[in-house]
Amino acid sequence: MLDRRTLLKAAGVGGAATLLPAAGLPAAARAAAGEPAAAQPFAHAMPVPRTLAPYARTATADLYDIRMREADVEIVKGLTSRVRTYQGTFPGPTIRAVRDREVVVRQTNGLDLNTAVHLHGAHVRSEHDGLPMDVVAPGASRTYRYPNRQQAASLWYHDHAHHLEAENVFMGLHGQYLIHDREERRLPLPRGPFDVPLVIRDALVEADGTLRYTRPSDCPHMLVNGKERPYFEVAARKYRFRVYNACANRYFRLRFADGTPFTQIGSDGGLLEHPVERDELLMLGGERAEIVVDFSRHPVGRSVVLENTGALPDERPEVLRFDVTRRCRDRSLVPDRLATLPPVPRGTVERFFELRTFPGMTINGKFYDPDRVDVQTTLGSSEIWTVHNAEAPLDSPPDFHLWHSFHTHLTFFRVLERNGRPPGPMDAGLKDTVTLAPGETVKIAMTWGPYTGEYLYHCHQLGHSSGGQMGRIDVVQP
Repeated sequence: MLDRRTLLKAAGVGGAATLLPAAGLPAAARAAAGEPAAAQPFAHAMPVPRTLAPYARTATADLYDIRMREADVEIVKGLTSRVRTYQGTFPGPTIRAVRDREVVVRQTNGLDLNTAVHLHGAHVRSEHDGLPMDVVAPGASRTYRYPNRQQAASLWYHDHAHHLEAENVFMGLHGQYLIHDREERRLPLPRGPFDVPLVIRDALVEADGTLRYTRPSDCPHMLVNGKERPYFEVAARKYRFRVYNACANRYFRLRFADGTPFTQIGSDGGLLEHPVERDELLMLGGERAEIVVDFSRHPVGRSVVLENTGALPDERPEVLRFDVTRRCRDRSLVPDRLATLPPVPRGTVERFFELRTFPGMTINGKFYDPDRVDVQTTLGSSEIWTVHNAEAPLDSPPDFHLWHSFHTHLTFFRVLERNGRPPGPMDAGLKDTVTLAPGETVKIAMTWGPYTGEYLYHCHQLGHSSGGQMGRIDVVQP
């Protein structure tokens, strides 16, 4: 049986070549990418990821059986791309959970490489967290148990096998996981067909259809729910959109081209206390935001385009076109109060974390070692962490690899400060991932629990975590 250090070395041999492009290293160190397929905005209707039905239900749990396998899909119109999938769909199917009802998922690896399934944002025991070295080998299966003892939220599941997670996620190993509860269902928010996930990510699809894992500045295609720049037909009414940044290594800035405002109602960890009016979302890999858009302000026959103003100068800014095609009765509304959040933790321990991209992808000067405990804390303790992006901004793009997206497993946190000032709307609510532009510093507070065991904190620019920008935290009994 292989020990952890042997697994790390084995992964490093196969993973080093694919780490270089995503990390944004010099051109001489990168494998040349092929010619990209021509972008074809609005050639596809946007699909809504299907909801996966459990194969069995018990008095306390829903049971699922998922197989990871390759599949051929159409991402760019007219081209066939080979991707890695959960259950044959790109992105993976949606699992809908109910608070306090367990979900049990048996994952079988039908691929020819290691995987590890992490439910991002979930409060789970360590053995079910999808730690980087707890891999599912080709041909093997592993059962994950999710207790769902947390408020309604838009989570997602994705690969976390060390040195492979960035490429595996880029190639398709990601899917949606929605927790519902009574408090959320009591609210008059848009629901049913008017509650829609938008899984947004970049890609390089070559002229022959090959989906190629490479650095983000070489990824000109922007996908929503697996299709390149699609359109989505909507009624003239309010919609709830669950927006995911599923990019392996890129941020985006989303806004409507005509300035249409929207209302943010949720963040990584679920609903905000109060809705916030916004006209732009800045999101880095792993972050989620829930927004309500009211299309009744537009006449039937009008189209509204969602753009990425963070696109590179040689990229198309369009992400998704909404076509208002019909009128519809709308009894939904956004109440002034959405949820009651737990008090902001009052930390008794303070820690500092410095994230660097060069000369190596490190936290406090160290690469990830699964046998080294970087932080030990006690169950129920509250801490304040200061996280600093030590990289200096560039004068011009591309600079995706200089940004960091700090993520904690097991628990949510609250953002206390950004660059010494009170947090703004982008940092509101319960967070598990926070964006740091070059030179920025954020201060966050969290309470560790509800379980003891080994967990992680890392950059969710997955090329960075693949390269070692990750730390181990052990939560122990007081």
